[in-house]
Amino acid sequence: MLRIFRRTKEARKKLETQRVRLYRVAYAWSRNPALADDLVQETLTKALQKSSQLRDPDAGEAWLFTIMNNCFRDHFRRLRETEDIDNVTLISEGTPEEDNAQLETVQKVRNAVAQLSQDKCQVVTLVDLEGFSYIEVANILGIPVGTVMSRLCRARNILKSKLLAEYKEVTGNEPAVASTKKEEKRLRRIK
Repeated sequence: MLRIFRRTKEARKKLETQRVRLYRVAYAWSRNPALADDLVQETLTKALQKSSQLRDPDAGEAWLFTIMNNCFRDHFRRLRETEDIDNVTLISEGTPEEDNAQLETVQKVRNAVAQLSQDKCQVVTLVDLEGFSYIEVANILGIPVGTVMSRLCRARNILKSKLLAEYKEVTGNEPAVASTKKEEKRLRRIK
């Protein structure tokens, strides 16, 4: 009995360390702070209840995000409509000008991500914001790795074109891109 308690206590500590990451992704997916909080709570509750089902401790993070993805799907099966709330207060130690510039940038990126289809939004948030590998994202979302790669490529291209168009509209100038053919080839090889 004592051994189970220790494992549960350790599991709870690990789950608590993941709460912020889970919330960040849940908010990006739902764009609703209350729903994101509910999704995280439901995810952590299910993870605690079913912790004995986790076979590979190294896959714990992916397992948590898989549970959250299932909770997210279940939510939309129950409710087909959600509210779009984009009022987020950012707190930083910078100057008001820096805070404002950062807030504008964040808002532009959020708006661009919000215009993506749900499948592309999920892939972008998991890979680019949370740093999961393509294989982990494929396991979390229950799709093939090739599908993850194609959705991510399309999503990045859409975001790039929207953000570049926004930049051009605001400044009236083309953005300075210091990319040469040699650099592009090097980048392709790194991927």
